[in-house]
Amino acid sequence: MKAPISWIKEYVDVPADVTTDEITRRLTMTGLKLEAIDSPGAQITGPLVIGRVLTMEPEPQKNGKVINWCTVDVGDANGTGQPQGIVCGAHNFAPGDLVVVILPGGVLPGNFAISERKTYGHLSAGMICSTSELGLPEDDDGIIVLPSDAGEPGQDVRSVLGLDEEIIEFEVNPDRAYGLSLRGIARDLAVSVEGATNFRDPAIRDTPAANDQGHPVVLEDTVGCPVFVARKVTGFDPSAPTPSYISQRLVAAGMRSISLAVDITNYVMLETGRPIHGYDADKLRGAIVVRRARAGETLTTLDGTDRTLSTEDLVVTDDSGIIGLGGVMGGETTEMGESTTSILVESAHWDAVSMFRTGKRHKISSEAGKRNERGVDPTICEAAADRVVELLVAHGGASADPGVTVVGTPPEAPVITVSGDKAALVSGMEISEETAVEALRAVGCDVTGSGTLTVVPPPWRPDLTDAQDTTEEVIRLVGYDKVPSVLPIPPAGRGLTRAQQLRRRFGRAAAAEGFTEIVTFPFVGESDFDALGIPTDDVRRNALRLANPLSNEAPLMTTTVLVGLLRAAARNVGYGASSFGLFETATVTLPTGGVAPILPVDARPSKEEFAALDAALPRQPLHIALVGVGEADASGWWGEGRGVTWADAVEAVRAVADSVGLSVTTRGVEMAPWHPGRCAELSVAGEVVGHAGELHPKVCTALGLPRGSVAAEADLDVLIEHAVHLRPAPTFSTQPLAKEDVALVVDETVAAADVEAALRSGAGDVLESIRLFDVYTGQQVGAGKKSLAFALRFRADDRTLTEKDTSAFRDAAVAAAVAKVGAVQR
Repeated sequence: MKAPISWIKEYVDVPADVTTDEITRRLTMTGLKLEAIDSPGAQITGPLVIGRVLTMEPEPQKNGKVINWCTVDVGDANGTGQPQGIVCGAHNFAPGDLVVVILPGGVLPGNFAISERKTYGHLSAGMICSTSELGLPEDDDGIIVLPSDAGEPGQDVRSVLGLDEEIIEFEVNPDRAYGLSLRGIARDLAVSVEGATNFRDPAIRDTPAANDQGHPVVLEDTVGCPVFVARKVTGFDPSAPTPSYISQRLVAAGMRSISLAVDITNYVMLETGRPIHGYDADKLRGAIVVRRARAGETLTTLDGTDRTLSTEDLVVTDDSGIIGLGGVMGGETTEMGESTTSILVESAHWDAVSMFRTGKRHKISSEAGKRNERGVDPTICEAAADRVVELLVAHGGASADPGVTVVGTPPEAPVITVSGDKAALVSGMEISEETAVEALRAVGCDVTGSGTLTVVPPPWRPDLTDAQDTTEEVIRLVGYDKVPSVLPIPPAGRGLTRAQQLRRRFGRAAAAEGFTEIVTFPFVGESDFDALGIPTDDVRRNALRLANPLSNEAPLMTTTVLVGLLRAAARNVGYGASSFGLFETATVTLPTGGVAPILPVDARPSKEEFAALDAALPRQPLHIALVGVGEADASGWWGEGRGVTWADAVEAVRAVADSVGLSVTTRGVEMAPWHPGRCAELSVAGEVVGHAGELHPKVCTALGLPRGSVAAEADLDVLIEHAVHLRPAPTFSTQPLAKEDVALVVDETVAAADVEAALRSGAGDVLESIRLFDVYTGQQVGAGKKSLAFALRFRADDRTLTEKDTSAFRDAAVAAAVAKVGAVQR
């Protein structure tokens, strides 16, 4: 909403020392946010004056264009007092007209400098200006022709055109329709700017009483249109010019000046906020009827568009059929034109919801619709119609018809009950009940009671419907800038939760292993699962589909963190990175098949309803995923480097688990997207937590990663569940270490992890560590067999182990392996 500051001040007295900046600051604090402060002539410099056209000689050119060689009286503005010779290509003026002239040395918007130059065989000294050249809303009629009483030649034209006016542009929220009027802006200024007094409401006026002499109106839908006011003027002069003050204010507000009748309805709409429509009264046939459209009905609106109407549309009809789309746009058949001498003024109140739906349905965005769909004061229909009639009579030579039609009554305002101290409780400010009552009355509310207040909001505030709304009104008028900034005091001894502390520990452990943390989007598509080689029947394909995804190519919530992580790794490879490690901790979404119930919004859900909602939510466990590319150890002058292997991925997860005191066991499995035979299943406390290994060559090719890249993914929720949160300080024995190595032959199908577990169970508590250091297959162990060599390390806390002791422990370990996995010692 654009509003000239002088127009605002016409309705409220503001102290002379209050600047425009202070006005906009206070209005912004109360909800009318400042968008810009502008002046139409800010970019125009130099002599811009009134000129009178003395002569005008048309001269056809070889290119078919006809230019006018004009002499223009610009008074003493050119320093000589002699007429100015100017070439002009427009034809909408004549000798004797007053025009706008910019003389050499002036600069127009766009840094367009004006100089004396030779063109079309003449020395043209200046320019006769159009609205577009001055940066004003464009007028298709060509250059500006001023009213005959605009001033004398040579007079500065800025004040005549309002170019020196300060214009405030506000961002008006949808719930504050009153801000789309000078009436509403001035009222907010009166209650928000210190020293502003004497608000003069332009909608308060004496209006003639309704009688039976007016144009007949029938309301068939009183919900959609509860009030309809009609007034008529006759003897209107359609050629009468629009007064300069009206046209200037319309232009300043961002609207074009069209004709006197249209300009007056727009002017009153901006002034009061009440949209007005005018009909050519001579084209009406019979009574006006407001109803809902019937199936199959059509209307050609003022913009020349043929529209098929919905049965939900409110329409205005007469005996000839539909003549307008109620509250949104009129029809062509009754449009005011150049021959209109009788005008029927319509000032009606329309249901805001119907207006919004009709505008969206027909893709119509009009100034009237913008206000009607937000909610307009239903009690000022008579005043707005009377104001239009007054201006038509004053400037168009019309006579007001004695008939006054008023049908219907405005809807009643809601009655709101609110505690007198609610604003203080909500804001934290010391707002007394007296202050709250004063603030509510300042915006027009009728307030009664004490302790518990009964509030009836004013008719121009349809957004005030409950106690929360009235509380917000009080706080905004007291001042949002006065709300104290108070940080909550955390209870002593509390900090991060156990899960948060462990999660940070996981991240530090992964970073210590040489991986860099990243964050990716959790959205995937079927093509991502295809790239990872995940089978169609894999449970990871059961992903939650989004109703409104950011991209149609990724409409699913991911079930594995690897998708985004591997995409990021491929992007880094594409940028030239050859060796790196990345990791991410993020939740995945695993649907449970539940369907969330639709709950009512008028009451808090019960415990059972909350439980039903929770049951329908998908599981979202926290995962960690890692990817390694290129070299694990860099090459250099010290020698050749070492490429990453599947063991690096396994050890990275081991390090993460070890950071919370857990030990990971592994066993070989086959699972996408890992290479068969180079994929390990990772378990903690007998529970599978994830997988790690070398990526399948086809996956590397599909994603653009080098072959041999490795990856891992593990469920951190399981690690958190079993984690040793406060790890005890490690103890060290001063006794010497005893070493024993064993080689066991087992079937190829037996996992090394199972053999290791058997050895641990047999060796007892003195076993300090066990490590697989060799795997052999060949003729010496037989077909279908493999030899696994383990290094066993024993240490007692209280004594030095003898050779006999260590042999006994070793034999016990071997015996357990023989019994549990069928091992044979080599």
